[in-house]
Amino acid sequence: MGEVLFYHLTRSPAETVLARLLPRALAQGWRVAVRGSMADRLARLDDWLWLNPEDGFLPHGRAGGPQDARQPVLLTSAKDAPNRPHALVAIDRADVAPEEAAALERIWILFDSADAEAMQQARGLWRRFRDAGLAPQYWTEENGRWQRKEI
Repeated sequence: MGEVLFYHLTRSPAETVLARLLPRALAQGWRVAVRGSMADRLARLDDWLWLNPEDGFLPHGRAGGPQDARQPVLLTSAKDAPNRPHALVAIDRADVAPEEAAALERIWILFDSADAEAMQQARGLWRRFRDAGLAPQYWTEENGRWQRKEI
């Protein structure tokens, strides 16, 4: 059963957080699916990940191509990612079911404090995961560092 981590974005945008999380996941030998709810946002994220990570390269692809199954990081809106991920990052109010945690090492749910709908959805997801018997973790950025908070 995988860990479920809620990342409350208060200072850093999702792109910056992904640029930190994804290399760490890849270093673990994990494949990752980044699930979004908006195609245009995934396209912008795709461009951003090619141009902006600190080392200048983060191997990834957008779902819908012939090499989807081989992608270490796959940007997708679908629940079933063909790259057989070990981890999932949900952005932009993408839905995640508690049952998905059974097949994954980790789920990150990123939600922005400036988005009221995202905040409401994150609260609902938190309850769903907790009611399913999982122990979600809440992380927030304080003083420029990510810290786990007890809820």
